[in-house]
Amino acid sequence: MAFHLLQRDRGGADRLARALGAALVGVRHCTGCNNFTEQERCDLCQPGQRDETLLCVVESPADLLMIEQTQSWRGQYYVLMGRLSPLDGIGPEQLSLDRLVRRVLDGGVREVVLATNFTVEGEATAHYLADLLRPRGLKVSRIARGLPVGGELEYTDAGTVAQALVERRPVQD
Repeated sequence: MAFHLLQRDRGGADRLARALGAALVGVRHCTGCNNFTEQERCDLCQPGQRDETLLCVVESPADLLMIEQTQSWRGQYYVLMGRLSPLDGIGPEQLSLDRLVRRVLDGGVREVVLATNFTVEGEATAHYLADLLRPRGLKVSRIARGLPVGGELEYTDAGTVAQALVERRPVQD
């Protein structure tokens, strides 16, 4: 992108540089969900907008946006801004998990939905968070995984099919 802008659109490069400079000055973390915002609290964290008893924990702002696009979640969010990864030197302190615990305990949250990715690090993060939050009397759940809508078994990897079988559910009447 940099080469393209320098070669064909120097004005665009200048506008992008100014926009990034403004973002560095004006964008901060929301005091509620830890997502990026230009305000103290983002629009999703404004009082009365969402169910404050439900909290969905995601790894990144992109994950939050994906869940929002489904239009199926009416609870609140908390963005970790990463995941546990000891090999990369990322532990609970780097994710500010103490802030998450304060958020959960201060806000009347009854259920925490762990929506971390299904990678080794995401699974470890979900397990750690469950162990951290469950003793505090909270209901802790994990997003489901399995076959995609419209997917065909013959084109799906064996791990996904195996997990779909393990997490099967009864057929409703």
